[in-house]
Amino acid sequence: MTDLTHSLEARYYTDPAIFENERNGLLARTWQFAGHASDVANPGDYFTFEIAGESLFCIRGHDGTLRTFYNVCQHRAHQLVTGSGSTRVVVCPYHAWTYELTGGLRSGPNLKAAGIDRSAVCLSSVRTEDFHGFIFVNLDPDAAPMDDWFPGVRAELAAFVPQIDALQPLEWVEVEERCNWKVSVENYSECYHCSLNHPTFATGVIRPETYDIQPDATGYVLRHLTECQDLDAMTYEIDMTQPHAGDYRSFFLWPMFSFQVYPGNRLNTYHWRTDSVDRCTVWRGWYSVDGIDDEVVHRLARQDRATTVEEDIHLVESVQRGLQSRGYRPGPLVLDPAMGLNSEHSVQKLQQWMRDAVDP
Repeated sequence: MTDLTHSLEARYYTDPAIFENERNGLLARTWQFAGHASDVANPGDYFTFEIAGESLFCIRGHDGTLRTFYNVCQHRAHQLVTGSGSTRVVVCPYHAWTYELTGGLRSGPNLKAAGIDRSAVCLSSVRTEDFHGFIFVNLDPDAAPMDDWFPGVRAELAAFVPQIDALQPLEWVEVEERCNWKVSVENYSECYHCSLNHPTFATGVIRPETYDIQPDATGYVLRHLTECQDLDAMTYEIDMTQPHAGDYRSFFLWPMFSFQVYPGNRLNTYHWRTDSVDRCTVWRGWYSVDGIDDEVVHRLARQDRATTVEEDIHLVESVQRGLQSRGYRPGPLVLDPAMGLNSEHSVQKLQQWMRDAVDP
């Protein structure tokens, strides 16, 4: 009898204890998207964000270096900054302890009289990488570099999006989903449901019969591969003279980010944030060279939000409701040896990563 691989038990998506385990473990030791380098283009520019329940801020130093710090003063724990902005130094609003953009303590009221050694005080830093202008952080100070986690992706992205280093965000689409983040990520990471549930995407962007998702042999990447639809059926114009213009590629970087290259070398991104065991937020980013207004990008963002994104909201929220049913028994995954559109090899790989994260 064939040994079938079954899907994860419902508790992985519904148990608050598992969610806390992930937030304190998995999400604190993996590479997470913070923002785009264009948001901190000049020395002193900063923005705040949250990862694994921690408030952080990214700031560009006077030396041009991007640094990320925990958003907490080392004096008596007041948060240092909110939102985004630009500053010469970082000043705590509580007692005016002042930090250099490198994180070192510069000054504070009456420090000298108290005999406090400024050189011994520094903001707590966070591992930071610039990945073609996309800023990622990892709360684990000993984490391996992104190129070890996601082998080959940096070079492949440059090949499929030759102008990637000049891109800037043009549109952000924010969507709240009433489901566990893993339900949403799994839905994104298979196209078994695409032809039935995403007619615009399946008939006006990609050619479903060529769709495949290939897990990386050594890293934490899922590569989506397919061809564009017939040119007369495409919902937007593409320049086929460019390399890879007729290809669709998506690079899902475990656990919560994906670079998605639409035909015509059009880059967009997904990133997820966990809100609670049964709530997550998904951001769709759309980009253009130097952030210049681009009607094709605007049209794609509107089309995607009204079709694929809206369709997926209903799917993932229905799954979350079903996971809470006492009648659910995890069924076998569809694992076609030839892989392809109607196989769930990618879900199998995701669920193995999920098990490893919670049950090491």
